[in-house]
Amino acid sequence: MQLRFLSFLIFLSSITIISCKSGTVNLFKAASPHEQYRRKLESAGLDKTTMGSAWITASSNSLQKALNINIPYRETGYFDAVKIPAAAYRFSATKGQKITVSLIKKPTTSALYLDLWELNDVNNPKRIASADTLNNPIQYEIEVTGNYLIRIQPELLQSVEYTLEIVSGPSLAFPTQSKSKSIGSYWGDGRDNNARKHEGVDIFGGFRSPVLASAAGTITRVNENNLGGKVVWLRPSGKDYTLYYAHLDEQIATEGQDVKVGDTVGLMGNTGNARNTPTHLHFGIYTSGGAINPLPFIDPVTKTPGKINASVSNLNKTLRTAGKVNLYALPQNKSTPISSLTAGTIVNVSSATGNFYKAELPDGNTGFISSNDVVQTTKPLQQLKVKVLQQKVFNQPDSLAAVKLNLTAGETVSVLGNFNNYQLISNEHAQVGWIVK
Repeated sequence: MQLRFLSFLIFLSSITIISCKSGTVNLFKAASPHEQYRRKLESAGLDKTTMGSAWITASSNSLQKALNINIPYRETGYFDAVKIPAAAYRFSATKGQKITVSLIKKPTTSALYLDLWELNDVNNPKRIASADTLNNPIQYEIEVTGNYLIRIQPELLQSVEYTLEIVSGPSLAFPTQSKSKSIGSYWGDGRDNNARKHEGVDIFGGFRSPVLASAAGTITRVNENNLGGKVVWLRPSGKDYTLYYAHLDEQIATEGQDVKVGDTVGLMGNTGNARNTPTHLHFGIYTSGGAINPLPFIDPVTKTPGKINASVSNLNKTLRTAGKVNLYALPQNKSTPISSLTAGTIVNVSSATGNFYKAELPDGNTGFISSNDVVQTTKPLQQLKVKVLQQKVFNQPDSLAAVKLNLTAGETVSVLGNFNNYQLISNEHAQVGWIVK
């Protein structure tokens, strides 16, 4: 048995070495690093082994069991090679945002796969980006407002500590040089006694200050109209929308001109229906379906994730609840509780974010729990004399689970915690497992 396992390790090591090389065969050219590794497992027949099959199952199951998060988001976590883990998170994003997903790993030589998925079709997630084998950040411009998902998974037999960070920012450059970047009126604000809605944002600044190209592209139209006064239309290269600059005092760009980011397309003014208002730029974005909210495209306020206050020394540890507490759907106290846990409930901590831990219950359910609501299991809840019906020690709190050892009736054990009708115990030899209550 040991010889077979050693052979598996040697063969797996050779696969890992091959997968880290930059020159892969054409068969894998269009595949993500994660898919390339899976194909190598399959071509070697390792997908038929217990470990290989568990790795493939974990990667697909994680997509179905993804936890909800809000961005910006940061967590530090630990993947234990023994558990063959994978983790996935679901979040919403808006057209025009640029999402940056970064991953720092320890040790740096470990292989940790990072993929970004679009979830607009829940039954058919679409992979839209992947980190390279050097784990450079993923940067992706959101083209469809909706739900997205990331998955991270290490290779087999690798324990990895990581820090994941997801932030969002604008996909376009800000269209003025105004230091204050003062946006004074937003999308949807009422106009003409609420007879119509504002189809853009108003950015206030100095009279005849430069108005800039927010993207590289082509000037498609330079004209005047009653509402916008002197206007310029810019079509960014490769995009399905057009930028609209209105109330200009002077148009600098010319129709058909190719511009770069930061080129001056006009000077700020108050022409059109803005003649009685302070100087400002009306900035809008139009698609074939009409106007859309431009703020996500240029929002100058980039939120950063908060600090991780929960102790990372508890990662990959088995803890228990200090009292009756909730397991939450999101890492915040006001989110929806997944379940209510009794005092002494056993949880396994895999990551920390803010003041919360991502915790897994013994039945596999996962959620977030306040770091203040869990304690170490080093101090037993009680000493217990084993009864006849408690002699079997299971590796899981389930009567159908494997039996790790058999206790002797009357033997004293330490109760570390509980889950449903089972207790986690440790005997005098520090052997840990589950017995019925």
